[in-house]
Amino acid sequence: MNQTITQAEPTLKTVPRMITRIFEIVARADRVGVVVTRIGLIVVLLWIGGLKAFKYEAQGIVPFVANSPLMSFFYADPGHYKAHMNPEGTLVPENVEWNEKNQTYAFAYGLGAVIVLYGLMLCLHPWLPQVAALGGFLVFVMSLVTLSFLVTTPACWGACPRRRQPRLSVLERGRTVGNQGCYYDGRCSGRDGRFG
Repeated sequence: MNQTITQAEPTLKTVPRMITRIFEIVARADRVGVVVTRIGLIVVLLWIGGLKAFKYEAQGIVPFVANSPLMSFFYADPGHYKAHMNPEGTLVPENVEWNEKNQTYAFAYGLGAVIVLYGLMLCLHPWLPQVAALGGFLVFVMSLVTLSFLVTTPACWGACPRRRQPRLSVLERGRTVGNQGCYYDGRCSGRDGRFG
């Protein structure tokens, strides 16, 4: 019996060391998490910024920019965008012409360039961490402006008079309801009286 206890003592002494070693490894892994998160953010910024070069993406942000008090001044005629919205997947030549006169595409190119620039600033972290820190702050400010679209864009809020809630991510049978209704349970439906 005495012999068993003495054999177990070295094992019991190594357990705290093993636990400490595990915690040390996990503590160093946070650096990996930060790097992976930064790379993910860079990819998203480059992707979204690059998409702004395409007409469908430029036209897709028109309601947000036109209704934003922070950004509507970039457009020549932000008040009349609804009459010139293209159905999804199509480019109506008259609407494309109006968007060109409205400076929709020029603004989208500029915005895309700024978003790509923010992504590139974050890429410089290993060499110029100060530039990356500035880029991170600018991304934070851009996120606040983007979130302000939820408040300033009328199409983002439900039309139900009982409760005003964002229309975002409302799902029905696995698809987004979007602008058609504001309640999943059907208490208040869209313009045509049904969801979807």
